[in-house]
Amino acid sequence: MMNRFLWPLIGFVVLVILLAVGLNLNPRDVPSPLVGKPAPMFTLPQVASPERTFSPKDMLGRVWLLNVWATWCVSCRQEHPVLVEMAKNKAITLVGLNYKEVSGDGALDSDKLTADAEMKLALERSNAWLNQHGNPYRLSVLDLDGRVGINYGVYGVPETYVIDKAGIIRMKHTGPISPDDFSGKILPLVAELNK
Repeated sequence: MMNRFLWPLIGFVVLVILLAVGLNLNPRDVPSPLVGKPAPMFTLPQVASPERTFSPKDMLGRVWLLNVWATWCVSCRQEHPVLVEMAKNKAITLVGLNYKEVSGDGALDSDKLTADAEMKLALERSNAWLNQHGNPYRLSVLDLDGRVGINYGVYGVPETYVIDKAGIIRMKHTGPISPDDFSGKILPLVAELNK
């Protein structure tokens, strides 16, 4: 008779313990299998000058940050003033990856656009946004279809990757960067990698 009540009680206690542990985890700390591995290669057009391209191999020998953003991203607006402030630090080289600028915006029906029209609209939106809010990026590139984001394991926008001189991803930050994230985690890591 006692065993009949003991097993449900044990199960309930285990469930409460698992729930307590889960509630203490930070949902933004999404582990990335790419940390410690080479940054995926790509070649994409630049936002400011689409006739010019950028590839991570252009950054070999430098520590840099890849920040995934979009104009339709509400959290990116929250993060942007921090990025503008970060860019004042000469130790930081920030490259933007504009992610699914048109197709990611639920307010637009991108299926009705030609590829050229989508590119034109993405460039207009991106450049206007950076001109209005400030441009913290050394350069920013367009990932219109999101394939590069998929290769980097992007869960959502914004995300930021710290990449070392050898092109290895050393950190992934999911969600908007706060001033504390910058001064407490990112800046010390960049300083260490630059030694």
